[in-house]
Order: sequence, then C-alpha cells, then structure tokens
Amino acid sequence: MAAIITEKFRLHNASQFVESFTEASASVYYLFLGKSSPFSSATSGGSDSSPPTPADSVGQTEYYSWDSMLGAKNISSSDITRAVVRRNFANGTTYDMYEHNISSDNTTTSGSSNLYDSTFYFLTSANRVYKVLDNNGGTSYSGSEPTSESTSPFALGGYVLKYMYSISSSDAAKFLTTDFMPVSTDSTVSAAATDGAIESLIITAGSGYSDGTYYAAVFGDGTSQGTSSGAIVRITVSGGGIQSFGLTAGSDTTIHAAGTSYTFGTVNLGSSFTFSDSDLSSASSMGSGSGGAVSVVISPKEGHGNDAVAELGGHFVMTSTTLTQAEGDDFTTANDFRQVGLVVDPTTFGTSTVASSSTARQTFVLKGSSVSGTFSADEQITQSSTGAVGKVVEFDSSRNLLYYQQERFADFGTSSTNGGYVAFSGTNTITGGTSSATLTPSSVTETVTLANNNTISLTTGYANPELQPDSGTIIYLENRKPISRASDQTEDIKLIIEF
Repeated sequence: MAAIITEKFRLHNASQFVESFTEASASVYYLFLGKSSPFSSATSGGSDSSPPTPADSVGQTEYYSWDSMLGAKNISSSDITRAVVRRNFANGTTYDMYEHNISSDNTTTSGSSNLYDSTFYFLTSANRVYKVLDNNGGTSYSGSEPTSESTSPFALGGYVLKYMYSISSSDAAKFLTTDFMPVSTDSTVSAAATDGAIESLIITAGSGYSDGTYYAAVFGDGTSQGTSSGAIVRITVSGGGIQSFGLTAGSDTTIHAAGTSYTFGTVNLGSSFTFSDSDLSSASSMGSGSGGAVSVVISPKEGHGNDAVAELGGHFVMTSTTLTQAEGDDFTTANDFRQVGLVVDPTTFGTSTVASSSTARQTFVLKGSSVSGTFSADEQITQSSTGAVGKVVEFDSSRNLLYYQQERFADFGTSSTNGGYVAFSGTNTITGGTSSATLTPSSVTETVTLANNNTISLTTGYANPELQPDSGTIIYLENRKPISRASDQTEDIKLIIEF
C-alpha cells in the first residue's frame, strides 16, 4: 500500500503545537540545560568532540536526562514562531519556481521532487521575502535586489516575483538564524489575494507558428471557465515560437485575465480556440506550428500571499529562549553544559501540580557545617558510611553550598561495586575525589540567600531540585559540544522543531 504524510498534515501538527501554548488548557513548556560532566565511551557514549546522538528510548527521554539536568526555564508564547528554511538572495543564483505539481515525475529546476525542499523563495538583505512565480526557464537571476512590496506580481532580474512578507527588526533579532527564518503572513498581501487566480504559466515555445498576438480562454473548473469572463491568456508568437511567460504585453506571453476559483486549467491552442481579440469573438488560427504548449500553474488555495506560513512550507517551529547569567541563581555559571531539551508539563518537586515558576534549579544542594579545602567542578564525591556517590556541579565556598548530581553510571551516582544508587543523607563526611576537600553536612533547617538575592531552603542541610524528576514529557533532546558559562554571560538558545 502506497501512502504519504502530506505537507498539510505537517502544517497542522506545527499549528497545533503553537496553539498549545495559548489554548484554554495550555501546556507548560520548559527549556532545560543538562550534562555538566563530559561525554565518554565508558558512560554516555561519544565524546565532547563528537557528542552521541540521543536515543529515542524510554530510558533516555523519561528518566536519564533528568539525572543530569541543571536548570529549566519556562517558554512563553512570545518565545516561539513558525519558521522556514532560510534561503538568501544572491544575484546570479538560479532559483526554483513555484509550481503546483512538483513530484518525482516533475522535479524543480534544481531537481527537487518536493516543492518545499526547493529554492522557490528567497530573503533579501532588507529582510523582505519573495516567492518566485517564474524563473525564466530555469536561468539565473540577473539584476538588482528586489525592494517592491506591491501586492501584484512584478518582473525583475528576468524573473516574475511575488512579495510575501517582511521580517520585523524585533523578529529578526530574536528568531533569524543562519539556517532558518521566521515566517508570517502580511495582512495587506493576504487581503489582496484571489482564490484560484491564474498568476503564472509555463510555456513550451514550439515552432512554425504564425507570428502575432492571440488570445485563448483557460478551460478547467474556474468561474466562467472557457469564456471571455474567465481566465484569459494573451499569447505572443515571434519567430514562429510562443514567447515565454512574462508581464510585458507584446514581447511576453502574459495573463490577460487571472480569473478565479481554478483548481486545474488547460489552454487549447487549436484553431477554434484562439482569437485575435480579448473578447474571444474573432477566431484567429496560430497557423500550422507544432510542439507548443501553454501550461497553467495553479495558485495555492485562496491565492498567492494569502497564507505565507503554509505557502512557504512553515512546518518548522522555532523556540528562542534567553538565559541571562544565572537566572536568579537557578542556572549554574560555574560549569558548562552539553544537553538541551524541552519538557512539557513537569510538576513541582514532591507534588502532582504542573510547575509554573519562570525558572527552576535542577541540581541537588547540601550545605556544610564545616568545610576543608575547595571542591572542583565535575569531580567525584563520596560520602562515608552511606556509600553515596555523585559529581560536583558547583561549589559556593562563601556559603559552603555544594551543588551535585547523581547519574546512573558507576562512580557518577552509583556504586562501582554493586551498581546500586544511594542518596546522600545525614551528616557523614563528604570527600572530593580529586581535590581531597571534605565537607560535613549541616543538620540545620534554614533558608540561605544566594549571590543574586534568590533564596534556597535546606531541610537538615539538604535541598532537592525544584521540578520533580521524571515528571512531564521530554519531547526534544539534543546533545552538543560543551558550552561554557560565565557570571556575566547571556545565551540565546534557539531550537528548531520540524513536523
């Protein structure tokens, strides 16, 4: 059985995802950072120079990523946009053109069998986006960069172009990347669009035709199809061949009347179907030529420019989240990270209530009543008597606060002897494996003010993460090469989700 997942299905899913941020029972999304300890073949696989590909498995996406999570930040609806692949304007480039029937049997100029994988639109240096309605028979664009924002197609550089929308300066700053760009519909362009209007043609010149100007109705299913009240093509024959499609009457074959409501159309060049006048009242044969054809290109539903998101293939959603320094002490700036992900509807620690805080710390914390030495980031720590094992994320020496994690790997969070996990607890001494620093956990329940005036509450010396581990649903996971952080650093993290 042959089947496909259609572009419309992908667009629908992308739309539903965006809507889930604002609908009545909205989902809550958090961007999280994780994995301060290096990738290695003995543990997670891969290396820092060649990170492993995350596994789409129960373990990876439901449990393990939580163990190395550092912090999470809520993503608001203003932090997301629909997006398309960025295709830049460059004079001398051969672009594809919009056609309604691109497939493996009718590929684009560049050989693509899918319109949305092709270069049928481009972005200018002024952040205007244009769709190519005609690429001059597959030749390179030759001319100045377009600037027109006309709602009608126009000719430039040998091409016929359609202005679609402009990216605002704020959206460019927030969402424009090297590979992707935000997509939106211009309301003025949309209002001018006509459903089923014929706006471009594909011409096969043929030979042996009688030079002159001819008119022919577009047959099909449009309003008043096949008559002078429907779509009409103005055909120019010169040198015995039908001239290519363009917008200049007299030198190009043009669209005299665009018509409406066409979902398919044909142009018959037979002697009974061509005329010398646009009223189609005076028959005029094009002569005994052969091999010529005028093929109608069908516009998208509701017309070119009505819905730029759908027309340009906006089945991508981009999130853009800014992490400013320590984000109220919830994101460490003393260590790097290697993992980025999205989690939906996580709950507050120890509850079944979906979290609502803007940020959340995900490391465990303990406070020392006495400390000797300075713990190093990423070193192993062990606790006497309990046998607990973990890794240091950060050590705040001015407050005797030790931030740590316990992953499932031997000597990272489990015993190298029996593979068992034991939580840190009580006041037994904790020792750094590399620094040899020691810390005696406090037994006091207290609230400590942190460097950025956030506070942390410790119960008998210990504090849990702020989101419940293993709660919610992790829907996106990406491993990266290590990214260092600093106390004065801000990161803009953009994720591209393809539907």
